[in-house]
Amino acid sequence: MDLTFSKEDEDFRSEFRTWLDANLPADMRTREWWRGKSAAESFQARRDWEAKKAEAGFCGIQWPTEYGGRGGSPTMKAIYDEEMAKANAPHSVNPLGMAFLGPTVMAIGTDAQKRDIIKPLLNTEVIWCQGFSEPGAGSDLAALQMKAEAQGDHYVINGQKIWTTNAMHGDKIFTLARTGSNEGSRHAGISMLLVDMHQDGVESRPLKQMTGESEFGEVFFTDALCPTTEVLGGEGNGWQTAMLLLSFERGSSAIGQYIDFRGQWDAVADIARQVDRDGRPAVKDPVLRQQLADSLIDLECLKYHSWHVLTQTSQGKDLGFEASMTKMMWSETFRKVSDAYEAVLGMGYQVPDPQPGLSLEELTTMSLWSRSCTIWGGSAQVQRSIVAERVLGLPR
Repeated sequence: MDLTFSKEDEDFRSEFRTWLDANLPADMRTREWWRGKSAAESFQARRDWEAKKAEAGFCGIQWPTEYGGRGGSPTMKAIYDEEMAKANAPHSVNPLGMAFLGPTVMAIGTDAQKRDIIKPLLNTEVIWCQGFSEPGAGSDLAALQMKAEAQGDHYVINGQKIWTTNAMHGDKIFTLARTGSNEGSRHAGISMLLVDMHQDGVESRPLKQMTGESEFGEVFFTDALCPTTEVLGGEGNGWQTAMLLLSFERGSSAIGQYIDFRGQWDAVADIARQVDRDGRPAVKDPVLRQQLADSLIDLECLKYHSWHVLTQTSQGKDLGFEASMTKMMWSETFRKVSDAYEAVLGMGYQVPDPQPGLSLEELTTMSLWSRSCTIWGGSAQVQRSIVAERVLGLPR
């Protein structure tokens, strides 16, 4: 494990931090600034700011310069994540496009797809959604039923997708559909299609989360059209393309998540000093103190694991199935910090303002949101099976 940064890395940190100080207003770093805006206004504000960031050369840190990226190293990407978290900067409006689609198109896309997809994605001109899950095919993705029948130079698509992040803001969607027979293998006959969402035959409906927000939705396709040229990875190769696409998520360092979660832990510890528990500050409760300590220990383990991952990727090593350990660690650590927050407040954690002078809307939202993180992107149970079988070599 290497805990040092090169001069080039530190120069990049200084440059990016200076740019953030000059271009990210102080009020945009606070929850109060966003609270008075509608979902549409908040999304547009984030979209405009991210486009400005891309124009300045601070998006696609590891992407090749030929595609509009910075051509940086894994270490520079980790520094970027760290500084974004420390500045409480807005999260990307194009997370699935940036994390999944862009790298996949660079790897296996046609020349036309590389030209038409990557730079518009980077500059937030086109917002992308991911259409994988279906009502009967969530964790068992190979059970998907949506069909795309070739008719001339187009596919005609019929079916439904669910849990689609950015469904209400998406311009296009990369989605899996059955374009052929799955005889002999459930994974056969699947293709990844790139579909325009601004057409008749595509309808997006919001799904209300327990946070009160509608970050994702469901998408219905009724005789929707997709040109036969808009297949990523080739017809019938959708499963292999999807596995390549998902591999880009789990192989990255979790330094940015650590910074976020550590800030939340510090806030929870501070709240524990203010909240009354049986006539004394909650922080004096020995059981609660132990729970806070346990979650802090897990946080520090996550930090050093993230440094290990960064060291490995900086040396050009492919983590392979070990990447599942990162997904499992950061998602479960997030849950433990959230559980400690809930233990401090009791049932009151569900109320944004549980007592006078204590406004906790952001922490409450994060606590509720943490429930989903051990499910999406590969559930914790699935990740444990992968680590057991593919990393530790245990029998099935």
